[in-house]
Amino acid sequence: MMLVDSSVWIDYFNGNKTSQTNWLDSSLGNTPIIIGDLILTEVLQGFQSDKDFKTASDLLLRIPFMPMIGYDIALESATNYRLLRKKGITVRKTIDVIIGTFCIHYQLSLLHADRDFDPMVKLLGLKIIKT
Repeated sequence: MMLVDSSVWIDYFNGNKTSQTNWLDSSLGNTPIIIGDLILTEVLQGFQSDKDFKTASDLLLRIPFMPMIGYDIALESATNYRLLRKKGITVRKTIDVIIGTFCIHYQLSLLHADRDFDPMVKLLGLKIIKT
């Protein structure tokens, strides 16, 4: 099972052709994908037109859902953020540490287009989809 980061969904809905969006397009309906609350929010908040918002919502709400943050993930994310900082790495967005930690915790692979996940692969064992 895998999680698709908002960085890929945003490119996908904007029609940007990348190796990640191509992989996502060919995987929809064929590969078990989940979506979480944080990613759902990040993706849907960016739509300006109601029509595009509804189209995206209709697609995303058909994907199995998991809440992403709770007590355990919050504590693990803080620990992971601190570990990265001690190694001299500052992740630009806390939400990315939460997403990475969520994937590590639940042993999910992550499809992303965001460099903030790279140190989590090397130092925390985050599994990613290579495209």
